[in-house]
Amino acid sequence: MINTLGKGRFKAYSAGSHPGGVVNPYAIEQLKSIGYPTDTLRSKSWDEFATPDAPQMDFVFTVCDKAAGETCPIWPGHPMTAHWGFEDPAAVEGSDEEKRRAFQTIFRQIMCRVRAFVSLPLDRLDAAAIKREIVDIGKTQVMPLPESCAKDDLDPVVQ
Repeated sequence: MINTLGKGRFKAYSAGSHPGGVVNPYAIEQLKSIGYPTDTLRSKSWDEFATPDAPQMDFVFTVCDKAAGETCPIWPGHPMTAHWGFEDPAAVEGSDEEKRRAFQTIFRQIMCRVRAFVSLPLDRLDAAAIKREIVDIGKTQVMPLPESCAKDDLDPVVQ
């Protein structure tokens, strides 16, 4: 989402502390529903990004509520970090439709925070201000979905 909404300003990666070995099919379905490319997605550990030859990162956002209490790797280059907690939609038990709805809900919430992040005037903020902003984005209430996030051309599930 950051890659697309950031319009070339960012190169985002995704990984987890305990990868499941495959990308969740409900996550793939949600991304495909709005035209995001999924062919190169794979399940990977965040340890892959803590090696000396890992891509240089400026920001690291943890998103799973469980990750908030975990010890993160030491990231090369010491990027700014913030926790943007969300419930894990993969933990939802129930029918396929209930699981699908859980992923749609979290997707919308993540999209809301990503839009706030990519709209930051990073070139006009000092490091302390950027850190405050990214931490505050993680504290933004996302349920119920704020009006500013209720419509988006990139998210047909909320139209």
